[in-house]
Parts: sequence; structure tokens; C-alpha cells
Amino acid sequence: MTSSERTAEREHHAILLAEDDPAISDPLARALRREGYTVEVTAAGADALSSLDRGGFDLLVLDLGLPDVDGLEICRRIRQDGDNVPVLVLTARADEVDTVVGLDAGADDYVAKPFRLAELLARVRALLRRGTPDARTDQPAGSPNEGVRIDIESRQAFLDGAELHLTAKEFDLLRVLFREVGRVVTRDQLMREVWETTWWSSTKTLDMHISWLRRKLGDDASQPRFITTVRGVGFRFERE
Repeated sequence: MTSSERTAEREHHAILLAEDDPAISDPLARALRREGYTVEVTAAGADALSSLDRGGFDLLVLDLGLPDVDGLEICRRIRQDGDNVPVLVLTARADEVDTVVGLDAGADDYVAKPFRLAELLARVRALLRRGTPDARTDQPAGSPNEGVRIDIESRQAFLDGAELHLTAKEFDLLRVLFREVGRVVTRDQLMREVWETTWWSSTKTLDMHISWLRRKLGDDASQPRFITTVRGVGFRFERE
């Protein structure tokens, strides 16, 4: 893809930036617009929820410390409403407990303040990245798993005919594992493909997302139907 094609692609992406500190939101909005994204900025949680109700956003960049409605509450509300827009959290709460709570509320990724702009833009690109349909992904080699179906183009996943409500990261994890059905996918490969990085944080981030994905698949880690842990290596999506 040429640079002009990449820019044209980014112009189709709309980002909602919910951040109440103009010292952060102003330069960040400028940087995102320079990258070719359409950006709407809000300084209040209630306004962010109203904007999300209108729809049309491909990504929410969300400060956890908004003055009226806490960022964690915004995550919980939109996930309860079935809105799967990717959420990138900005947080000054860098300790692991707050990070886990944020991810558990439905965020897809986080950046701790103060952050490096290059790192944040890389996270934005990773969350906005959309897979292109291909035969191996929609119908993996060998016998496809009867219980799970994935539509790459619409980014929908189904279990026994019922749609799964997955976050962007959960869908990408399932997509990679399903594509490699019957084969072990290493932790390193999952980090590269899903987060577009290597070990930028502890393995707990990947393990937490795998745990949430298993829960939504109705999987039991001790007697897995779908996702098996291969200790010291990675994970394998099982054929049925």
C-alpha cells in the first residue's frame, strides 16, 4: 500500500477523543489529524456518551479521569449497550490493579500518562486495523470448527449460530487462533499480530484477554472445548 493510499484509508476513520485536559487533548487531536483521521474532541463523559449514541466512530480514545462520568463507567455503559467500538484508555493510574479494572470494564488497550506520541499512534493503528477476508481465515485449513464461525469483513463471530459480543482485541485473538486451527500459536505471534508489538507489558494482558474470550465461548480452561493452553509456548484452537 502506498503512503497516499494509507492516508486515504485513515481519512475514513473517525476518532472520538474524550479528554478534559487541553494540554493533552489539543496536541493529541492535532497529531491524529495530521495522520489523516477525523477527530472529535469532548471534555466531558456525558458528552462522550451522547456522541457515541450518534454513532459513526471507529475508535474511542478515553481518559479515565473525566470530571462528570468516570471513564470506567463509560466503558461499562457502552459495552452493556452492545457497542463494540474499540476503546483506547489514557490513564495516569499506571499500577496493575487499575489497568486490570479498566480492561475488565471493556477497554481494548491502554496507554499510561505521560505517554510517547509514537507509541500512542501505534496503538491507534493497531485498534483501527481491519483484517482483509481471505479463504484461510474464514475457512481454516482442515475441518473448520462446527461451533464457531467468523465473518472477517463484518468483524462478527458466532457460536452455534448466536452472535458473540466481542471487543476488538477479543475478535482479533479469535481470528488468529481460528485461522491456525489445530496448530499452536505462540504468545509472541499473538502479540505481534493482535497488538502489533512484542512484549511491551507483562504476559498478564494477553492472559486476561484469552480468559475473557474463553468465558464468552463458554470454555473451561481445565477441560477446554476450543482454546487449549500449551504451557511455555502459546495457545491452540481445537478442531471438534
